[in-house]
Parts: sequence; structure tokens; C-alpha cells
Amino acid sequence: MPVYSIRGVDVDFPYDAYDCQITYMDRVLQSLQQGNNALLESPTGTGKTLCLLCSTLAWRRTFGEFLRGGGGGGGGGSQPSASQQSGPSGTQSSRYPVIIYASRTHSQLRQVIKELKATSYRPKMAVLGSREQMCIHDEVSKLRGKAQNNGCHYLCKKRLCCHNNIVTEYMRNNSELGSEPFDIEDLVNIGRTKGPCPYYISRELSKSVDILFAPYNYLIDPGNRRSLTGIPWDNAVLIFDEAHNLESICADAASFDLLPHNLTSCIAEAQECIQLCSFKRSIENSADKQFDPENYAILKALLMALEKKVSELVIESKELGYTKPGSYIHEFLSELNITSETSKKLIETIDSASLLLEEGNSGETKAGVKAKATVSRLETIRDMLDIIFRGGRQDHAKYYRTQIFYFQFHVNESRQASGDSLQLFGKATRTLSWWCFNPGLAMEEFLKLGVRSIILTSGTLSPLDSLAMELNLEFPVRLENPHVISPDQIWVGVVPVGPSGHSLNSSYRTRETIKYKQELGLVIVNFARIVPDGLLVFFPSYSMMDKCIDFWKNRNHEHSVDENTIWQRMCKHKQPVIEPRQSSNFPDAIEDYAAKLRDSSTSGAIFFAVCRGKVSEGLDFADRAGRAVIVTGMPFSTPTDPKVRLKRDYLDKQATPSNKNPKGLTGEEWYVQQAARAVNQAVGRVIRHRHDYGAIIYCDERFVWPNYQSQMSYWLKPYIKCYSKYGEVVQTLTKFFRDKVSLDSSKPKEMDCDDSIVPLADKYSPQDILSYSAATAANEHRGTTVPLNVTTRRSNYMKFAQITPANRATLSSIKQGCSSSSQLASSRDQLSQDSQVDMTMHGHLTEHSLKSLRLKKRAKIAGISNDAVGLHDVSSKLQHNVDLPRYQGERSTPLSKRSTIDEACETNEVIGERSRGQPTTGPAFLKQAREKLGTAEYGEFVELMKALKSKSMHMKDSLEAIAKLFSSPGRLPLLEGFRVFVSKNHLPLYEQLVRKYTVANTN
Repeated sequence: MPVYSIRGVDVDFPYDAYDCQITYMDRVLQSLQQGNNALLESPTGTGKTLCLLCSTLAWRRTFGEFLRGGGGGGGGGSQPSASQQSGPSGTQSSRYPVIIYASRTHSQLRQVIKELKATSYRPKMAVLGSREQMCIHDEVSKLRGKAQNNGCHYLCKKRLCCHNNIVTEYMRNNSELGSEPFDIEDLVNIGRTKGPCPYYISRELSKSVDILFAPYNYLIDPGNRRSLTGIPWDNAVLIFDEAHNLESICADAASFDLLPHNLTSCIAEAQECIQLCSFKRSIENSADKQFDPENYAILKALLMALEKKVSELVIESKELGYTKPGSYIHEFLSELNITSETSKKLIETIDSASLLLEEGNSGETKAGVKAKATVSRLETIRDMLDIIFRGGRQDHAKYYRTQIFYFQFHVNESRQASGDSLQLFGKATRTLSWWCFNPGLAMEEFLKLGVRSIILTSGTLSPLDSLAMELNLEFPVRLENPHVISPDQIWVGVVPVGPSGHSLNSSYRTRETIKYKQELGLVIVNFARIVPDGLLVFFPSYSMMDKCIDFWKNRNHEHSVDENTIWQRMCKHKQPVIEPRQSSNFPDAIEDYAAKLRDSSTSGAIFFAVCRGKVSEGLDFADRAGRAVIVTGMPFSTPTDPKVRLKRDYLDKQATPSNKNPKGLTGEEWYVQQAARAVNQAVGRVIRHRHDYGAIIYCDERFVWPNYQSQMSYWLKPYIKCYSKYGEVVQTLTKFFRDKVSLDSSKPKEMDCDDSIVPLADKYSPQDILSYSAATAANEHRGTTVPLNVTTRRSNYMKFAQITPANRATLSSIKQGCSSSSQLASSRDQLSQDSQVDMTMHGHLTEHSLKSLRLKKRAKIAGISNDAVGLHDVSSKLQHNVDLPRYQGERSTPLSKRSTIDEACETNEVIGERSRGQPTTGPAFLKQAREKLGTAEYGEFVELMKALKSKSMHMKDSLEAIAKLFSSPGRLPLLEGFRVFVSKNHLPLYEQLVRKYTVANTN
């Protein structure tokens, strides 16, 4: 097993590491050694989980051997010494760091633990889970949510749970538990065979560990975090895997929506508590304060007063609702005598009420307790108070907005989903919401705890700058890794027009037109014919997907001689599966897709899904399951959604020059980036391991725009090509798959280490459809090495700016004595499986290893120079496969975009009357346009200027579109100023448009 010396740390790695894996581990160790935070993006299939585990555990072992476990990689196991323990509970000494590895779901953690089993490291570990996964009590295991927690607390308090009662003895007799990797299922098996409670075993183990695996909510939720006793937070390293949704998870954890039916249920429960107390007092004659009905009468009165106050607020606009700054919530509640001090008493009363309701609904018998599946709605009020009066502080309220919505029964689905309002019998109801717009609040808590480092990693974190600003953290260590695949394994194309020459644009202006739906349908028909096996098609929303499918089922193209509908033509090539809205139906859809892929009567299956849906976020479509993914448009959130609108307003105010952070993220930038990140997640369903191949097809002309391409994942950018002719798309895509299919059939298939995570693997996904399991892929990886010529070609795309280039020289110690790719490959093959390779010089990756691959970058409007040192032999070949001029780097304004507008403005010389006080030069006008327009609108303006210059669009249509873009009140200076760039022949037409929109804004 190779041992790599990186930054002075010997890292045991199960396989020969790729260059990008070495770089990834280098950045992890840099973060850990320097105590800095890190943002690390590495595509799925590059082994990031394995790299993360090996590098962090190697670093941890530099402090001392693992607790009670095997040392891995030559270090023997040892029992913790007295110096390793502190206090009566034997918690770990603060001089031994704790690694806390968090992911979104238990299924993802299960895959991570499988990866740990493939390494030589055997740290003392624990995995945390909920009672829902771990409870083995006959009755409590049937409950869910708060009711299950309350039932467990009640039985443990009364010492009526036989499983909890023997946990201490079992732990004393099995001190080796945790020395070998295990997951939740293993703990449950122990509980079922030997009796102890798996949930409380995991809690005991977590008090003294080297590495702790936990879902996000155990770290982000303050209550769950406080329950993790024994962890030295000031010496802990936090790792958030699959962190692409972390900001929204943090914000949602600090927000709430008080639904009207929940408030009504809380009042009913308070009344039930009053009755239960009266009944108990009459029978038991008890003076216990817990059974004082007066406390619950006060609680009921407060809840009724809250309900009345919400209903009496004057709402002037039903669309905008009643909006106030976040601090208003304290004023609002103080009128009900709910303050930071009184809230503590209320929370105690609600806790007592929850136990009382559980006891009242259980019914004690001599045999024990018979639990019922009841849920305490009062817990929602407790959570609300806990969020508002967090730790007795009120300063965090400035990051919130308070809103009370007035919904009518006819509210559309998207609006209803955002407010989550329940309508009863047509009666209008109100929902009180308190939304957090600063996800950095959760991260701020970790800073206060003094954690050593926070590492965020995922396959789709880009753009990194915006994520760092959203989380309000400094991330000195950053990485955007390339993929381990070679250029001939992927086809990425932007398809702006369909076979009829009609534009593909899913914006609200065109998506409802017949021509658009027809053209998109024909495009998918053609791709279903070309792409073998599985094809994924992602829509911006369920509504858009439903409308298109309904149209295709009933219509054909107006010029087609085929009598079949568009839908029938699709089904000739691939059998369709549609992602259901209801989560309960999703497993059936996956099974259906698997069955249709196995059907040899057609060329595969086609899965219609939505961005941000279950298909795009959680499943792994490796190999035949996903040979291509089609993105039909940008999944922008509804701009009128109250939460989206207020979030954008909040960010715009934070980004104003008068604020301390003038470079803050604007609302429009956030809006575009959220959509782009959802697209990146969707396209990540394909290319899941080293030897996988597939196509990514963007069927929307807006993806041609540089500002959209700049949001794409870093690893994709070198491969993107924009096609102006649809015939060229069909030709190149057909050739791509024909070549790959012929290669597949002519040589044995090689496998690779795949760190694909399949959250629904065991429960939902057939084994022959979803990706290889981590263990299987690990075995298949052995003996494979990355060809050095492929690595060298990939490095031609690296940029050496703020983000560290991912592909280093493969082995610096060998590279010094090799002058060619063949020599490098030959030298690398000489490595024995147990050899130790020094990847560093004085603890750092050598600069010498970079120089041989470094690009001599020159800023050119036409593109990036491909005169990379030592790469003359492949640069000419790359130009045929990759549209290099379109890739300008994501942190600078693309020169092609800037020059196109400037040239267009300079070509249209100033003709006609100049408006007084308006900019009269191209650069001056562009500067004003950038300030007034949003990111997406500025991109639209760019394309319209191109159309003006190339005359590819009718002049009247171009001018009308530009005038409409400048028609809002704040943009009238642009409307007036643009006339100086209009030719004399078309100036009268433009003057009419100016008058039209000026009058409209003054009325």
C-alpha cells in the first residue's frame, strides 16, 4: 500500500493516487496544520471521501496513536493512557484533536464508513443517529418525531426501558467497541442480539473518539450540539461533506413558519393538559407543580392572544404581506408579555406539557407502557421561542425578516409552498414567518466554540466566492479540482437552436409558446435516438415539466409528416419515467426506471425530472444508468415568492457601498448563483467514476452567455463548446457515442475507485442500476494507474490564480529525472505497492513539479494561448475537442463579452441628438448599464448588442427588446442614453419607444 509524504505527514492511501487526489490531500493537510478553514470542490468520482479520510486521520495520528484502536499503516493499537483521559468520565484529552465528519443523510454516512473500512486506519469511532433509526423498543420504535423522543424520555426516566438499563454494563464489558468501523445497522444488530439500546450506545461512544460521524443537524442545531458531551470543541475539526446546500440548511435551521393549524392544535393541547392535570390531582391528590393546571391555563391564554394578534394585523397588500425588520418580533411578542425572561418559563411549561401528554396518551399498565403515535404540536412553539430568544440574545435579529402572509384559497402552488399555508373550507388564513437571511449565524457559533478548522467539500460548490460570503467565514484554503477523466470521455455542448432553427430559451417570455415546446420536443426525440441506454432530462420546475409533457402527448411538430405525437416518437427510442412530486412514490419510479433499462426491446429509458428534485440531488446514475443529461433551462426561483424577494432585498442592502462590506453578494448575483448551483448538481448525475463516460447537453441559448458559463463547475469549463448549428451537434454527439460504444465492446472494462454516494441505495435503487458500492469499486481499483499523458493533457487547462491548480506533477521525486511522458509513466510503473513516495520538499509540494506543467497565459480576445511549456505535442489536438476561446476563467470579466459590446457601441457611432447629461461613449454607457442591470439582464443586453451588430435579429425587434429592458423607472437614463448609439435611419423608431415607456412611467 503506497505511503505518500505530504507536508511532512505520511498518508497511507489504498491505491496509487491521481494527481488531483494528491493535491486534494495537500489542501486538507494545509487547512489542518494551519488551523484554517477550507472550501474544497472535487467532482464525484475523484475519490474525495477517501482522500478526506486518509489525510485527516494521518494528521490526527501525528498527535499520538488512536484511542483503543489499531493505528493503521504500521501503528499498533493501544488503550488510552491516563494522560489521554480527563475527568471521571474519561473524556478525551484536548491535546488529541477530534474529527467530526458530517454529511446530510445517514445513507451518505453509511457510504463514508464503507470507505473507512477500505483504508488501513482504525481510529476509535462513533456514529450518531436518531431514535427513528436506532430505537429497538417494541412500542417506542413505532413512534416518530417528537413523540418518539418524549416516549423514550418518559420510559428512561421511569427506568422502564430494559434496553437502556443495561447500556452501562455492556459498555464496561465491551471497551473495544468502536475500534473497528461500524455503521448504524451494526449497532442495531448488537441491540437486537444482545439487548443494549443502540441509541445510547452511540451517545456513550461519542464521549471519547478520534472521529465522529454525524448528520448535519447534530452540529447546526444548538440543542443537538449541546447534547454532545465530552467533545473538546476548541480542538475539533469539522468536516461538512456534500456541503453544496449547507447555506440553505443553516438558514432554515434558524427560521420558522408558524402555520395557523399548528397554532390551533397547540391551543387544543394546552386545554388537554389542563384536563389531564385536573384528573390527576383528583385521583392522586398530588401537589406536584408539573400537574398544576394554572400553568397550562396561562399557556393557553398566551397562545389564544397570539392567534388573535396575528389575525388583527392590518395587511395592506395581500401579495406583499405584512413585512417588518427581524427585530420587530421582540416588540410583537413583548406586547403579549413574552420576553427573553418569560420565555424560559414558557419553555419549561411546554416541556412538562409534552411529557404530560405522552403520559396521558400512554396509559400505564402492569406490563409496562403502551405508547401511541401522538405528536405534540406544542413543540413547534418551543422551537420558535428557542430560535427567537437564542441564549437570551437578541442581536441576531437584524439578520431576519418578520412576515405575516394573508393567503386566499386560490393561491398558486409555488406561493403556497413558500408560505406552507393551510386553507380550510375556503377561509383565508395567516402564517407568521421569521426567516433568517444570514446562514453565517450557524457558522458563527462554531467560531465562538473555537473549533480548529472547518472544511466544506462537495462536487458542486462553485462559485466559491459567493458561498464564502453567504457563510460569512474566511476560507484561506480553496481548491477547485479537475476530473480524473480524459477529454474523450465527456461531451459538453450548448445547443441554442433546435432542428427547425427556432431558439431554445426557457425564460418566461418564450417557454409557454407552441414553437418552443415543439422545438424542445424534437431535440429530445433526436437525442433519445442518439444516446444509448439511460437519458436524464431536467426541467426548471415541475410545472414546466408537466406542461411540456402534456403538450408532447397531444401534439406533433407543425411541419412533421409523422402522424405520431412527439411523445410517441420519444417512446419509440426510450421508455419514459417521470419523477413524481410525492416522495412516497419515488421508490416506485426508480424501480420502474431500472426495469425499463433492462428491457432489451428499446435502446434504454428516459427519466424526466426537475432540478432540485430527488433525482438531481441524491442519486448516482453511473455507466448505463446515465449516459447523458439534458438541462432544458435555468431553474430560477419564482421572483415574486416572498422569501426570495426579501432575501434579495436583504442582500442588496448588505452590498451597498455605505455598508462595511462593499463587495458583498448582491440579490441578483445570489439569485443567478442559486439556479446555477442547482444545474451543477443535476449534471453531476453522470460521469461517476474514472472510466465512466457521458454527455452533458445544455438546451437553452442563455448558456452561451459568459456570465452563465462562469457559474458552471470548474471541471466542466474546459470541455464546453457552443454550437451555432444544430446539425453539428447531432454529428459530433453521434460520433462521440459511436466511438465510446465501439471501445466498450472491443476491450475489457477497467474499474476504478469511485466515491459515489447513493443515499437511497439499499432502500430505493436496484443494484444493477445505481453506481458501484464503495467496497466493490475499491476492489476493482487495485492495480490501475492514471496514464501520465492523460494527466498532462488535463493540466493544460489549469489556471494559476487564487484557486490552486489541481493537477500537480505526478511524482516530484521521479519527475526530476524524467523528461518525457513515456519516461514518467515508465518510472511510475516501477513503484511497488508498499513503496513510500515523497511528494514534498520541506513539507510543501515542490514548485519544480508545477513548472513543467504551468501555462503561459496570455489575455487575448480570441482565446487563451495554448503554448504550455512541455505541452506542444497535445495543444493542437485539444483545439479540436475543446472550445478554448470560450474559457476565460471565472474570476475576471470575459474579454470576449466586453469587447463585443464595446465594438458594437463604437461601430454605431454617435448619430442624432445627444441627451443632455447622458453617457456618450461606449465605456461610460457600459459602466452605467452594469450598475443598473442585474447579472442575467446584463447578459441579455450583451446578446442583443451582438444581434444589432451582426444583424441576426430584425432591427425593430432588437430595439424594442432593448427599450423594454431599460423601461423600469430606475433605468430611464439608460433608455435616454442609448439613443446616441442608434443609427439615423432607425432613430425615429427608437424615439417612439422612448416616449412610450417614459409616458408609461409618469402615469
